Amino acid sequence: MVLLFLADGFEEIEALTQVDYLRRAGVEVKTVSLNGEYAEGTRNIIVKADSVIEDVEYTSDVEMVILPGGLGGMNAIKSNKKACDIIVKASQDGKYVAAICASPTVLAHLGLLKNKQCVCYPGMEDELVAGGGKVKNEAVVTDGKIITARAAGASEEFSFELIKLLCGEDMMEKIRKSICAR
Repeated sequence: MVLLFLADGFEEIEALTQVDYLRRAGVEVKTVSLNGEYAEGTRNIIVKADSVIEDVEYTSDVEMVILPGGLGGMNAIKSNKKACDIIVKASQDGKYVAAICASPTVLAHLGLLKNKQCVCYPGMEDELVAGGGKVKNEAVVTDGKIITARAAGASEEFSFELIKLLCGEDMMEKIRKSICAR
């Protein structure tokens, strides 16, 4: 199972592309709102989450945790103790932790980027470096179990990387072909 956090101010394409593509690949994705049943994105798209953070427990069947970007959403994740505890526990248990746009800074804040290659939204790299990260100039960077991506424009590539890691290259190619991706 994959947990994807939503909070007001999340970047819609950076959340919903991952949910859509992973579900097409047969991955169970649970969207988790940090501020009630609904979360409102940066473009005023309101999404009803599958669950709320208060009702979610980290269990051994969690394979990946995903943090979409958007400053409001990122700040909400960073300031939510339970969400941060789940992210850290997943990392400690050797699960995948993925973040895009502004949200790799949450990973830096939690100490998960030490000596890891990573990327984030342009202009926020100093926060990654301060957290021990080694910033790359790429759209998507995977270093061990940490996957980071630059911004909304990298959402599709980010999704394909997540599918490849969870389901294998054959499934990634199957989904790529089925949606006529570039």
